[in-house]
Amino acid sequence: MAEDAKTAPAPAPADGAAQPRTTIPPIKIVAQYVKDLSFENPNASKTLTTRQAPQVAVNVDVRPNPLEDNRFEVLLNIKGDAKIDDNQAFIVELSYGAIVEFDGEVKKEHQAPLLLIEAPRLMFPFARAVIAEAVRNGGFPPLLVQPIDFADLFRKQIQRLAAAQQASKATAGQA
Repeated sequence: MAEDAKTAPAPAPADGAAQPRTTIPPIKIVAQYVKDLSFENPNASKTLTTRQAPQVAVNVDVRPNPLEDNRFEVLLNIKGDAKIDDNQAFIVELSYGAIVEFDGEVKKEHQAPLLLIEAPRLMFPFARAVIAEAVRNGGFPPLLVQPIDFADLFRKQIQRLAAAQQASKATAGQA
């Protein structure tokens, strides 16, 4: 990916010393927004009066959608499901969007990593703050979603797709 990044020309040094070059990222965030936010607190009378901390499961999904030219909408979907014993404490769902634009020519094979790794990495701190505030407003301590390794999620998604393709080839070969 680095070979496709634009590099600004290094300014001429006054003392003759070499200056480092500045790399301009090939992606920029044009806009960020909350597309959909839901918070449910179905058992508030039970769960808010206990001193027990809820057990929270967090799921994350990233979906890019092409718009026009070099623009895409990237949706970072985060769902938190919290329970105390068998009682549902809360459910928070956020679809956080960004319009991203490729700066210049980006090869097709580099678009997916930029849309599924770099864009959500830039969006995550803002989505995390929205989730924390919604949960806090629901009467619970803020849910601070741990940082996410979007590169690892991308690798796992590629592995799942490859495994599914292998399975479908094996099934087609047996038919």
